[in-house]
Amino acid sequence: MLGPMTFDLDHHGDAEVGTGLIDLAVNVRHQVMPAWLAEPIADSLTRLSAYPDATAATAAVAARHRRDPGEVLLTAGAAQAFVLLAQALRTARRPVVVHPQFTEPEAALKNAGHTVERVLLHERDGFRLDPALVPDDADLVFVGNPTNPTSVLHPARDVARLARPGRVLVVDEAFADTTYREGCPGEPESLAERRDLPGLVVLRSLTKTWGLAGLRIGYLLGPADLVPRLAAAQPLWAVSTPALAAAIACASPVAVAAEREIAVTLAAERAHLVEQLRHVPSITIPGDPASAFVPVRLSGADQIRVELRKRGYAVRRGDTFPGLGPDWLRIAVRDTATTDRFVQTLREVIEERP
Repeated sequence: MLGPMTFDLDHHGDAEVGTGLIDLAVNVRHQVMPAWLAEPIADSLTRLSAYPDATAATAAVAARHRRDPGEVLLTAGAAQAFVLLAQALRTARRPVVVHPQFTEPEAALKNAGHTVERVLLHERDGFRLDPALVPDDADLVFVGNPTNPTSVLHPARDVARLARPGRVLVVDEAFADTTYREGCPGEPESLAERRDLPGLVVLRSLTKTWGLAGLRIGYLLGPADLVPRLAAAQPLWAVSTPALAAAIACASPVAVAAEREIAVTLAAERAHLVEQLRHVPSITIPGDPASAFVPVRLSGADQIRVELRKRGYAVRRGDTFPGLGPDWLRIAVRDTATTDRFVQTLREVIEERP
């Protein structure tokens, strides 16, 4: 257990992207929006004179995850949910964030006046979750699964071990729809449908797979007695009518089936990226990446990132993530042709270093 050190928690991958750069820094899928999603969003623009009504979208999300609508809260992106939790749970005595992971939970907690403790997972363990590292008296715990930036998919049983009475356990599943395991019909290791675990809150995003980062749509699933407290911290009409239309569309059986097909393709593209990177001298890839991005460790990564920008590629720096440092980069999974060109450029940059 370590106290907070100084990290730029407000830095995100979009800051790495610039004009003319090939984007391997942001974990948003770059594909044409399917008609079943684009058409409802476009149609919603004819109804903007009315205030947003989240009833239908809430019911659709609840049905997808076999939950009661009272256990669902739609949010303006999953990031808003971190703010709601931090603001609504100000009485938490010992909030803990398991790192390395997305920095927004800690930033939201600190902005709400919480004193945050960090549990750091280790590269030597493949950044795998060890539930025993989390203090027994921690009453608000944040963990990612799969975790950004390490791309680790923790076993659901290990994450579930963190749940207990008197604790709110927040599991960030923003990238759960990117995961795939042969023989598994759904999202492996997801807790989204678990209603038996005390204090469990699962956060989901619709912006990654469906390329909706600019629309801001996500949701949380949690106990029916907690959701109203979180809703009370939310601004009125926080989710726009177009975002609600997207939520309904993305909860449909057509969307879920398409999501699973995308996850299969992504798994093949990720395997190709990992295989190519493993043949680059001096690069280390911890564990078995399971999401839409791959972390790599290599000496001088901070300078290599700058040189890659000069040659047309944007990748995510790793030194803003607690538990990583300047020798880390995060690389988004793209199509195999883009991967091959990037890895060749990366190899050249490394070979040309003095």
